[in-house]
Formats: sequence, structure tokens, C-alpha cells
Amino acid sequence: MTIAPPTRRLEASAPAVPFAAQLARFGNRPAVLAGKDTLSYAQLAARVHETAERLGPVRRLVLLAATNGVDSLVAYLAALAGGHPLVLVPGDNPAAVESIRAAFDPDVVMGDGGGDGAPRITEVRTETRHLLHPDLALMLSTSGSTGSPKLVRLSHRNVQANAESIGEYLRLSAGDRAATTLPMSYCYGLSVINSHLAVGASLVLTDLSVVDPCFWEVFTRTEATAFAAVPYTFELLERIGFQDMDLPHLRYVTQAGGRLAPELVQRYARLGRERGWELFVMYGQTEATARMAYLPPELAAESPARIGVPIPGGKFRIDPVDGLEDGELVYTGPNVMLGYAESPADLAEGRTITELRTGDLGRRHPDGLYEVTGRRSRFLKIAGLRIDLGRVEQILADLGVQASSAGTDGQLVVALQGTHDPDLLRKMLAGSLGIPRGSVQMFSVAELPRLASGKPDYQAVLALAAPAPSPATDERPVKAEGPQDVRRIMAEQLELETVQADSTFVSLGGDSLSYVATSVRLEKALGTLPSDWHLRTVAELEQVSPPPKPRRKLTARIESSIVLRAVAIIFIISTHIGLFHWEGTAHVLLAVAGYNFARFQLGGERARRLRRQAASLARIVVPSMAFIAFGYVVTDHYSVANIFLLNALIGPQEVTTEWHFWFVEVLTYLLVCMTALLAVPAVSRLERRFPLAFPLGLTAAGLLGRSEIVDLGVPNTGPALWLFALGWTVARARTVPHRLLASAIAVLCVPGFFYGDLVREATLLTGILVLIWVRTLPVPKGLQKVTVLLASASLYIYLTHWLVFPYFVALHPSVAVVASLVAGVGYWALVSWVLGLKRRRTRSGVGALQASRS
Repeated sequence: MTIAPPTRRLEASAPAVPFAAQLARFGNRPAVLAGKDTLSYAQLAARVHETAERLGPVRRLVLLAATNGVDSLVAYLAALAGGHPLVLVPGDNPAAVESIRAAFDPDVVMGDGGGDGAPRITEVRTETRHLLHPDLALMLSTSGSTGSPKLVRLSHRNVQANAESIGEYLRLSAGDRAATTLPMSYCYGLSVINSHLAVGASLVLTDLSVVDPCFWEVFTRTEATAFAAVPYTFELLERIGFQDMDLPHLRYVTQAGGRLAPELVQRYARLGRERGWELFVMYGQTEATARMAYLPPELAAESPARIGVPIPGGKFRIDPVDGLEDGELVYTGPNVMLGYAESPADLAEGRTITELRTGDLGRRHPDGLYEVTGRRSRFLKIAGLRIDLGRVEQILADLGVQASSAGTDGQLVVALQGTHDPDLLRKMLAGSLGIPRGSVQMFSVAELPRLASGKPDYQAVLALAAPAPSPATDERPVKAEGPQDVRRIMAEQLELETVQADSTFVSLGGDSLSYVATSVRLEKALGTLPSDWHLRTVAELEQVSPPPKPRRKLTARIESSIVLRAVAIIFIISTHIGLFHWEGTAHVLLAVAGYNFARFQLGGERARRLRRQAASLARIVVPSMAFIAFGYVVTDHYSVANIFLLNALIGPQEVTTEWHFWFVEVLTYLLVCMTALLAVPAVSRLERRFPLAFPLGLTAAGLLGRSEIVDLGVPNTGPALWLFALGWTVARARTVPHRLLASAIAVLCVPGFFYGDLVREATLLTGILVLIWVRTLPVPKGLQKVTVLLASASLYIYLTHWLVFPYFVALHPSVAVVASLVAGVGYWALVSWVLGLKRRRTRSGVGALQASRS
């Protein structure tokens, strides 16, 4: 063990990672594509040099809260180029940042600044209080995204050597462009950055998920050639119809971060062959800077269960393990870490290990390919017998049961996904293993516990066997919902039995009708809710860290589209009833409808998307037709055309009571037309490729109808189309310039829309601008639930108030308004119950059918 003397200033020969210090050698080649901006290597090098100058000449310990943005990339490279030991922590996890900060007391803390490549630098001290070994370059958490205080210490040579090895076996060149599908703070995501910068290739910086259509728009527009995936990424790709995507520039896909099922390896290897790209299955650990082995793509379909061969410069050997057929996989190479750091004192240490004992059991096949067969630590000893937990899971898998197992010597704990007979399975498993039945505990769970990376959470499995806390008195308050309740909330709100870790609100069939209540419960559980939460996976939402508990506030913040729906419906019925007169909010709801259509109805592959659009349309049309039919029977105000929502097409042109439901009719026509339009494969591909330009084109078409330049043949549809399409555009406006463009359209086109009714036009313009620029609005605490109820039931309130208020308006218009709101909420509750009952019966029937076949 070598202890370095205190390091106070950098010398001219101070160590640096070469690819970070030599960026300028690639000149004007594109280095980074972020949004609409492109940075050349020369420009990136200049920003890195400027930030290194800001860090100063004193070698200090730097902590970087990293995101997938230009600021974080520049900060990372500046530390490596300047020789400052750097700790990388996920920037979206404040708890992880504070955990590392408390444990290692960094001299400098860096984070995102203005997004222009000038990161924020906070100096704790101008010099360093630590002893920093000269070889120390980078430290990563052993736990990936959670910020464990146990860090992997990596040297300059580790980082450079692994980047070069990866570039060699991936055959990287300056023409490659990789999209950042994984966090920079994760060693796998970081290795993508390192290997591409080392050869002068380009990075497409994005934090969009692969389930977001905007990701594929960016991927296609930037002509990206590669992306990195972990096992659950492939499950997401299955959901969004990746196999049907047209990605002409894709050259290869890499996979690591856990074992991918052999059948999926085969499927994607063959898909790649058909489409002209390659699948690289890889194996690695943070302790090896990222990568140790790769499976040559030409062998993936024939040998899908193997990890392949060592990376260039690396070697494997297999050390025997007593009592086991397979031995432990041991790796040597220039990318093996210096050792671990669990306290600041460890930062002074040099190399403490020369080889990496992976903890994985493996074997070498005659063809030279290596295979990982299990974990050395995944063994128990029960009744004197050595129990392989991997074999436990395989036995149950052969019985058709997904399971995760953990335990201690003397006790085996098994989590079973779904509903099973634990007693029967315990008997069968104990018999197969030759152990006492009483040493096996089994628990049925809706979802197998998983970490944020998608890997099994064995500690959570073990916790299932922990004794329950003693019951408290009946007066004990109910435990508040938290991140662990995300799946339950999703399941309850969407009437589902189970929710997968890689599911999103959109992929589960969520729409604008279920969005309101779900978002409010999730925000209450998580403390804060990302703006794109409906596109994030359940596993990602479970990792959202709640903000520090604030002092008691008198208001709660609710998403602006929800508040707009609640306020609009109150203004609409109050105007109709005569409590006060304020028009324009119905047209705001048309923009909100387009906004929600884009957010909830456009994700996933085309067939599933069409089914989701049809189901959402049915949830509007069927309750509307049922209620209008009731109104037709009990009054003489409506016609058969009203029942079938055809009054705008074949009804009287003069305004009569038959026009009461014009909003529902026009909204239905718009949704039917958009669904039919996107059912055309060529149009669907066009929308995916140009997610912003497409609704802008629809807005332009709608404006032609509004101006009567083109007659769409359906009264009110022309004016409604441009508002609906503008709301769609707002949902696709990801950047400030995009929002400014949407705002400009509204500001230019709303004036004159209501022929000089300034209050009405101001109301519409204000509503649209709020939708564009204001994510949340404050609502008094006491009105939070009321706001959510009114927003959820807004369509049903609109329907029912026409029949309700005449019976109460003589008492007072305010009484009629309240009665209409209550009736609408009641009808919404009834429809929700009926739909939930139908789903439950459908699932019950499917379950019975499956049982009869088994």
C-alpha cells in the first residue's frame, strides 16, 4: 500500500486523463449535439479549459451532481483534464448528493449552471484538506444511482484504458453518434461518453426516455448511430414497437447492466441482422471502470447465454470454489480499480488490488467464450446442504412461476409474482432441494421487488420475512403514502391488478380522465412530481426523492392544466345558469384537450396506440350518448341526432337547445379524425419523425378553417381544430424557443377570434399562455380535493348541468351551480364505477379461462 504525501499544487506534469485533456486535436468535428445546438471539439475544449481555469491550479476533491447536459459534461471533463479527483453523483437525487458530501467533505461542489456549458462551481475551500493520491482520477458509487458512501477509486489509466478498449471492440470512429440513454453518473452511461470522446465521435445529449416519442425524433434527426440499453430497456422497446421503427443510421446497440434473457438476445440479434445493425452484449462492473467482456455480434444468436471474450487488454481466469462445479471468475487488466474508498482517509491510498474477484461463478467453453452461471454469494446452507438461489428461481421458473429468492443460513425466503398457492409450491420446492419444508417461507407479491436499475432487490425479498411491528391502537394515524406506494397508486387509479416496474402511466392506458386523480395522489406521495412523470417508468418514479419537508403552507400547487379544467367548467355552467357572465373558457378546454391528447395518446407502437385512442374515445362518447338519450326521453329539447352526436352535421343551423352539446360533438369529431389520421402508417411515421412540426401543420390547417379560407364542412370544427392542434403543439414544446413560437401563434391569432369581444379573447389567450408557461398553480389547501374532483368530472358536469339547473335556478343561481356540480361529479363517479366493474369482470373472465386451460 502506498501513501501519497499531501498534494497542494498541480505541477506541469500533473496526471490527467488524455482524452479529456486533448479534445482540441479533433478540431471542428462535432462533439456534442444538445437540443438544436452543436458543439465542435474545439468549442468543447475551450469550455473545458475555461472551467478548468475556474477550478484553479490547486488539486482539490470535486463533487459533481451530474445530469445528461452540457454543463455536467464540461464539468466532468474539466476535472479529468485538470487532474482534480472527481466524485460523480446523480444530479436528480439530492439525498445521494448529501450522502456523499457528508461522508467525503469535498473541496468543490459542481452542478448545472445555465445550460450553456458554464457549470455552477461552489468552493468549500480554496485548498484541500485531504491527502489525494497522484493516481486518483475518478470515484463512482458501487450502488449505481443511490449514492452509497462506498466508492470505487479509479485512476487516470483506468479511465483511459477502458475507453480505448471499448472503442476498439465496438469499432468506433469519428462518424459515430451515441445517444445518452443512461445517466452519466452510472458507470455504463459514463463509458459511452468516454469511449466516444476518445475517438472523436459525437454525443447526442438527452435525458429523454426511450418510451418518449421525442427521444426517437431526436435520435433520427441527429442521425444517431447507437444507444445503450439495460435489460428493462428491451422490455420498454417491446412496448413501443421498436422492431417497426425506421432508423436508417443505427449501427449498433449495446446491452449491459445485468443478464438479458437468452431468448431476447437471440431476437434482437436477428432483428439487427435484418435491419443492418449489430447487438453487442457486454459484461462489466464499476470496479472494472465499466467493461470486462463482450460477445461478438456474429455469435449472439448462436450463443445468447454467454458473456463472450475479455475486452482488449483484459484476461479472465476461473478459480475453483470448494463444493461447486463452476469456479469464480477473476479479471485482470489495466481498467481494474485502485480499490475502494469508504472515508476521506482512503483517498490517500494507491493501488490496493491487482485483480478483480468478480463474485460471479463462471465457466469457459471450448470455443473460448465465457459464461456467467451464478453468484458466489447467492448460496445458503440449510440442514447441511448448500442451496443455490439461482437454482431455486430456475425450479420455480420451470413451473411457470416468476420468483426472487434470498435468505440466511437456515432460512430460505421466496417472493412469488402474482397469485399462487404458497403451500403447494413450498412442498414441491423443498422436495426438489431436499430440505425441510419449515425452512422455506414464501410470499405472493404483485410485483417482484426491483432496484432502480431493474435488477432484483434481494434485501426487499429478505424483508418480507421480517416480523411485522406490533399493532398499535386504533387511534394510530394511517401511514402517509410514499415512493414505495407508486405501484399501488397506479394500480388503484387505473383499475389494474399488477403494475410492472418498467410500465408508465401512458403505457398502462392512462388518459386525461384518469390523469388528474393519479397525478395528485402521486404528488402527495412523492412530495414532488416531474413534469414528464406520465412518461417515466414506475421504477424511476419510485426513486424520486421528496424535497425537504417545508413549513406548513396554506396553499398546494396543482398542475395548471388541471386547474384550468376546474375553473373553466365553473365559468361555463355559471355563465349558462346566469350566476355571472364570463365566456371563453370552453375554448381554453379545447386547447387543453389537444395538450392531453399529445401527452397520453401518442406513445407506443401504432396498434397499441390505436387501441388506447379508441378506448379513450369510448370513455367520452358512451357516457355522453347515454346521458343525452336520457335527456331525449325526459324532455323535448333534443333530437335523435343529439343522441348520436350528429347535431353539428345534420341538425338545425340556428342556435336551439339541440346545440347544448356542441362542445362534446366537436371534441368527438376532432378525436375521431386524429385517430383515423394517425392510423395511416405513413402519417404515423411522419408524426413520430416531426413531433413538433406535425401539430404546427395541423394548427396552420385549422387557421385556414377559422379564417374560412377552407370550409371544413362542420360548424365550429375549423375554429376548434387550430386550438386543439395548438394545445398539441404546447405538449411538444420542449424548449424555450418552442414555447415562444407557440406563444407567438396564440398572441397573433386569438385577437379577432370572437369578433372584438375583448374579455372573451383575453380569457382564451390567458388560458393558452398559462398552459404554455406555468406548470403548476397555487390552490388553497381546503380546495385541493374539490379542484381535483371538478377537473376529473368536468365533461360530466358539462353534460348533466343542462338537465339539472332548471330545477334549482328559481331558488338562486348559486344553488343551481352547486347542484349542477354535485350532479356532474355523481355521474362521473357512477361511470367510473361501471367502467371499473367491467374491467374487473374482464380480468376475472380471462383468469378463469387461463385456469381452465392450465
